[in-house]
Amino acid sequence: MPIATSSDGSSINREPRWSPCSLRRNVRRNASCTRKAKTSAFCALRRPRAAQAAIDEGIVRPVFVGRADVVAARIAKLGLRLKLGDNCEVVNILDDPRYRETWLDYYQLAQRKGVSKAQAQEEIRSRPTLIAAMLVRRGDADAMLCGTHGDYADHLRYVRTVIGLRDGARTFAAMQMLILPGRQLFICDTHVNRDPNSLEIAEMTLLAAEELKRFGVKPSVALVSHSSFGSSDAPSAQKMRDALAIILDRAPGLSIEGEMRADSALDSTIRDNEFPDARLAADANLLIMPNVDAANITYNALRVTAGGGITVGGILLGAAKAVHIMTPSSTVRRIVNMTALAVAEAGAQREKQWKTD
Repeated sequence: MPIATSSDGSSINREPRWSPCSLRRNVRRNASCTRKAKTSAFCALRRPRAAQAAIDEGIVRPVFVGRADVVAARIAKLGLRLKLGDNCEVVNILDDPRYRETWLDYYQLAQRKGVSKAQAQEEIRSRPTLIAAMLVRRGDADAMLCGTHGDYADHLRYVRTVIGLRDGARTFAAMQMLILPGRQLFICDTHVNRDPNSLEIAEMTLLAAEELKRFGVKPSVALVSHSSFGSSDAPSAQKMRDALAIILDRAPGLSIEGEMRADSALDSTIRDNEFPDARLAADANLLIMPNVDAANITYNALRVTAGGGITVGGILLGAAKAVHIMTPSSTVRRIVNMTALAVAEAGAQREKQWKTD
């Protein structure tokens, strides 16, 4: 059951060590500083309990996207305290006054991407992710979460068409955060670029490092491979070395090294023994993988075996708005964590816009 949410419009204060709890706490703390409350679309959340938890934590005012009668029936069945028109809203896909102008806007965006007028009309009635994305684009919403049902690529297609890339970005990428015993670890790119070239790797690395800084985390980046520091001439290793050169040219102050094996990236003893002149002053907290297989396998293996169930993601990098694509395995807690992240991101974007107006 898709939903949309209302953010508090605030930016957040950063703490030295980032955590989902600190993020949610800062969102609540800054609620009183809201200049203008706006509706933020968080789509495709088929877990209404997540919406209830977000309300209880003072993060958002949910707006469901779907049939009003179905939404109300599910809320009642689960015994939740959600009240349509009071502490949450619904965009009724069968009867919304914005329907005509919205499908016309979508048709203008997608008519040269194989979408006919009839298809645009049908999709605006039946595709929750598309509806929520259009709400964000129109300014009727601030942010969007989607992906708890269906294929990642289908959600990304609507994001790419409707939201697009932010200024200066050339590619999207998906990043996941794991809170492991003794460390926080970010992994990229788990879903978008199947076999990125060196330029795409450089781009996603810089986007990911910027996101870590936004969390208040100093990035320590490893370009991960099956080889370390030139020990292999395989194309997958060479492209990581080429990416390193591009990144160092664009961001010479970034703490980054590669190509390198994961054990060397995460253990200073191994790293110092293998390559004592490595640029990393600390163990890597951001792993950039050579392809989506390596990233996705690593993330899911760690999430199940060592993550303790504490994850934040998927964080979509490069988008023009605060939109993020999750996965069907997302728990209520992960959805609430991502809700807080998206609310904070949307608030920061509005603050930036206010300063330039």
